Amino acid sequence: MSEDYKIKLENVTKEYDLYQSKNDKLKTFFSLKKRHEVPHFWSLKGISLEVHQGEALGIIGVNGSGKSTISNIISGIIPQTTGFVDVKGDTSIVAISAGLKWSLTGLENIRLKGLMQGLTFEEIAAVREDIIEFADIGDFINQPVKDYSSGMRSRLGFAIAVHINPDILIIDEALSVGDDTFYQKCLKKIQEFKKEGKTIVFVSHSLKQVEMLCDRVAWIHFGELREIGDTKKTVNDYRKFSSDFKKVTSAERSKYQKDKKQLQLDFDIDAYEKSIVQKEQEDHGTSEHEAARKVHKNFYSEVLPTKMTTLTKWLIGVAAVIMVFFALVTVSGHSITKSISDPSVLMHPTYTKTQNKAQQFK
Repeated sequence: MSEDYKIKLENVTKEYDLYQSKNDKLKTFFSLKKRHEVPHFWSLKGISLEVHQGEALGIIGVNGSGKSTISNIISGIIPQTTGFVDVKGDTSIVAISAGLKWSLTGLENIRLKGLMQGLTFEEIAAVREDIIEFADIGDFINQPVKDYSSGMRSRLGFAIAVHINPDILIIDEALSVGDDTFYQKCLKKIQEFKKEGKTIVFVSHSLKQVEMLCDRVAWIHFGELREIGDTKKTVNDYRKFSSDFKKVTSAERSKYQKDKKQLQLDFDIDAYEKSIVQKEQEDHGTSEHEAARKVHKNFYSEVLPTKMTTLTKWLIGVAAVIMVFFALVTVSGHSITKSISDPSVLMHPTYTKTQNKAQQFK
């Protein structure tokens, strides 16, 4: 991969824990075991791609393949589980209700989203009327977003996103709702962005829209990058797959999808990392140790841990015991420093009585 890019993803994965309940989530969070019974689902299984300045990249694939996961990672809404993500510029994502606070009115959402993108109050005021006119939702602009239809939320979200002047515009199925008039307005605005040299990531099931707007296309297939390249070729390959898939029996389609989902459940991140290490050795002739160090850094250096480590859990447990000890000594009416320096204090009748009461409440 080159260094001349606007967006870069390298070996990006995304794991979701399939908890049955909130209690399971809490048990897993505080469990001292490294492995637990909760199954994992890998929405992405190692995606590497680049998007260049002024390029419009389309992302296509069947439902559940990870298209929206990629757009959310690029926009910073969710973190990746492993891998390197570099986005050079401010992003703005357009998806149905994305970034909108349902309890706030449309006007309040305009102000909030503008502030989140770093605009001043004066800059927000300068584009507010243009946003309202573009969204064209009438008096609903003063109503809470929770009262909007999905189409109205999409219209407002798109209007805000394209008027806060982002470097990178991410569109996730936002053109699938709304009437033809609004659709044409959106297309015109996207074309303006392309002429201005803006970078666009366009996620859609509409292959005609993808062909019309995109320079290249990435085909994501059940968490994997199956193909990326020229729009016409990639879209035609996807169309052929879809056509062939529809010709098989319902049972065969169901089995194929079930098998692919099972592969996402069974995905082994350690085995995947080892395969990348081996490829690194072959491509650059480095030692296994050097390749492993470089790959591991690429996988985890920019990823914040989302789970409590075993050491942290032990430290929390020790801290809890110490807090209980100090609380009991304080309640007993004795000096903490004296209690620590003189163990006989712990045998004082008052302290023993307090300790017995505390045991009764357990």
